[in-house]
Amino acid sequence: MSEQEEKRIELPTLISIRDMAERIQISPIEVMKKLMANGVMANINQEIDFDTAAIVVAEFGFEASLEEPPEMAGTEDQVEMPRWRKLIGDEDPAMLKDRPPVVTILGHVDHGKTTLLDAIRETNVASGEAGGITQHIGAYQVIHQDRIITFLDTPGHAAFTAMRARGAQGADIAILVVAADDGVMPQTREALAHVRAARVPILVALNKVDRPNANPEKVKKELADVGLVPDDWEGDTIVVPVSAKMRTGIEDVLEAVLLVADSTEIKANHDGKVLGTVIEAEVDKARGVVTTLLVQNGTLRVGDVVLMRNTCGKVRAMFDFQGKKVKEATPSMPVSVLGLSEVPDAGELFTIAPDERTARAQVAENQLASSSENKKQALSLDQIFEAYQAGQAQELKLIIKADVQGSLEPIVSSLNEMSVGGIKVNVLQAATGNIGENDVMLAAASHAIVLGFNVEADTATRNVADTEGVDIRIYDIIYRLTEDIEKALKGMLAPEIKREVLGHAQVLAIFTIPKSGKIAGCRVLDGVIPRNASVRVLRAGEEHFDGSISSLKHEHEDAREIRQGFECGIGLKGFQNYKEGDILEAYKMIEVAVV
Repeated sequence: MSEQEEKRIELPTLISIRDMAERIQISPIEVMKKLMANGVMANINQEIDFDTAAIVVAEFGFEASLEEPPEMAGTEDQVEMPRWRKLIGDEDPAMLKDRPPVVTILGHVDHGKTTLLDAIRETNVASGEAGGITQHIGAYQVIHQDRIITFLDTPGHAAFTAMRARGAQGADIAILVVAADDGVMPQTREALAHVRAARVPILVALNKVDRPNANPEKVKKELADVGLVPDDWEGDTIVVPVSAKMRTGIEDVLEAVLLVADSTEIKANHDGKVLGTVIEAEVDKARGVVTTLLVQNGTLRVGDVVLMRNTCGKVRAMFDFQGKKVKEATPSMPVSVLGLSEVPDAGELFTIAPDERTARAQVAENQLASSSENKKQALSLDQIFEAYQAGQAQELKLIIKADVQGSLEPIVSSLNEMSVGGIKVNVLQAATGNIGENDVMLAAASHAIVLGFNVEADTATRNVADTEGVDIRIYDIIYRLTEDIEKALKGMLAPEIKREVLGHAQVLAIFTIPKSGKIAGCRVLDGVIPRNASVRVLRAGEEHFDGSISSLKHEHEDAREIRQGFECGIGLKGFQNYKEGDILEAYKMIEVAVV
């Protein structure tokens, strides 16, 4: 090996002083001295960015290059295949033909996702008539260079991930919209995590380049830092400058979509088994259940009996995205159909049955099996080692939420270094803020576990987690979090003691009772408030007290419990500082046994 080759080194976007010193085999003290000479004061465990690290290692004679992010590495056979593709795996390869690509648009709020969709629709909709679209069905098609492209008119990673959570993958290509005057924001990273988890090709639409404060080069650097190295920087991510508002660059976006499609296997058998995805559904007073379907293989025809997991029906009528009646729908074509008995969930897969009787029997069987099957899909932290031993899991997928960046970085750093036996830790997403429904849906779609540090998960989020079978763990001490993960990897995790929320009550008024002190006059918002429950006082989302109930009354009478919708008086042991609007959260601690 030559001296020049020996002096080359790959560094990540962020690296600690200790790790960098180990890589170049120099004392950390010497590295810290170089940093001080360059005006940077840092301790041995502090992380510095790639640019700073590159300058420092250059002074020791090393040439630094940016390390490929772990989530971008991997071979093609490791890519998770969407379920509908697996179902058509037995199709004759000779019968497969190219089909139009299906595209979804994601990105940070206010970066122009909807405006870009509108610009594409207004300038390129495949319509030979004046008047354009006559109805909205959640998807539409455009023509570019005599080729059709299907766009899902449901921007947002929540809808995208809801489909994956149900085994579908409606999109073949994802466009990540990033504003040139704002850059990579938290929701941009979140959307990117969802797309990467789905293993869908990504291209970037660099929007708002017409604004005077736009800084495309700065944004490209931020994209490179998250693993999306632009093609004009010798990377493999197509970055297209556009102004959705001014309607410029739209043709370039469509051209980029076709380039990505040409490098991807997007095929189907027009005469094969009918398979597709539910885009959206609703009940129309005049027409009954109206369902938008995206056909992904085969040809759907009027009169076919459509079968989903929990509903079915004969296609009585079918309309394209412009509201025109059609008799058949070929692969990648979105259609609105009438005839289903119930509203299916967005993201459900559909196929066709030989007759309605067979379809109804299959739906009944699916409904009996669905509850237990849903629970089997997700693994709790307690079960991960057993699943590995049974050959059902090769890695522990995690979603991390912390209160501040200063807490998040050491947690992620510690977890990324963990590996026991053949099980590896894979952090799908790490961000600050409370745990939300989007985090749970990503976990459900990816079979991951959600870990929180000094954050909350509200009732709606926990309800979604229960429905989807997602395990949420919240900690207030970092070493306990990392210790639990290590124990789970070693198969030693003890049963979890967790808080089970019973109900919430809102303080409407405060009363002073002689000899008893202050009592909160409340209305129960949800669930139930039992006399023997523990209670947390939440104000503007922050906890102000955690204790037990001293008195619970309904219309001056002692009560064992108060249910949703009723008013009551609540006294707490050791707490008098109520304020109107406070939320009293009743809970009990339960032990979750290892399954």
